Amino acid sequence: MNWDLLIVALLAGGANWMFRVLPTRARTDRLTPGGPVERFLAATGPAAIGTLFVASILPLVSVSAAQLLPVVAGTSAVVGTFLFTRSVVGATLAGSVLYGLTVWALG
Repeated sequence: MNWDLLIVALLAGGANWMFRVLPTRARTDRLTPGGPVERFLAATGPAAIGTLFVASILPLVSVSAAQLLPVVAGTSAVVGTFLFTRSVVGATLAGSVLYGLTVWALG
């Protein structure tokens, strides 16, 4: 067993758990409106989404342009749909559909 990998996995899992559980347990009614803690808690969701996006896209950076095209198309659909409609659900569905169609068209 690789102890370094186990320790990194446990640290990452613990940090993930803290970012998910602690904001739900925080007494947000006692926070100063617009204060640093409230801004930090408001930023954890978008930061987590950004982190997941970067982690999922990094393996595709070194592949050919044809393999990157579905990712670019799906991401563009998500951003464009969200900017136009301000709907997270609609943007997610549009990105998924365009990604799938692009993979199908290239396959």
